[in-house]
Amino acid sequence: MNNQNLTTKLRFLSDWVIGRTQALVVTSFLAASLLTIQPVLAEANKPGLIRIPLLENQVELPSKNINAKVIRVTFPPAFKTPSHTHDGPGPRYVVKGKLKVTEDGKVNTYGIGEVFWETGKLMTVENVGKDTAELIIFELAPAALN
Repeated sequence: MNNQNLTTKLRFLSDWVIGRTQALVVTSFLAASLLTIQPVLAEANKPGLIRIPLLENQVELPSKNINAKVIRVTFPPAFKTPSHTHDGPGPRYVVKGKLKVTEDGKVNTYGIGEVFWETGKLMTVENVGKDTAELIIFELAPAALN
């Protein structure tokens, strides 16, 4: 057998072994991934767990650097904010009470468990219920760069 034939056969054998090894690695990775994913899926489908999306809104962020805040605001009975804006838009979740929100000339009233999207435009919020109201603000604002 000449050197060229031997080199060709060794290259073929080497490629075959590498190909089989890569296939084995990929297969092992997929099998391990499936074993990992299965318990996660089972966990998500446990009896008693209820997952309901309350609001979805596509957002075009003004910057790659965003400061995400979660803020709890408590409104005394009959309290009304002055006209104001926030640093950024985001979902708002009413935890307690009844709030009248006037934003960009539009008026809506929200109660316990309701979610609305605030755009960041000029607004007021008024507690129109008899008791204290609470609101959770999820705000997405450009981060201050130092």
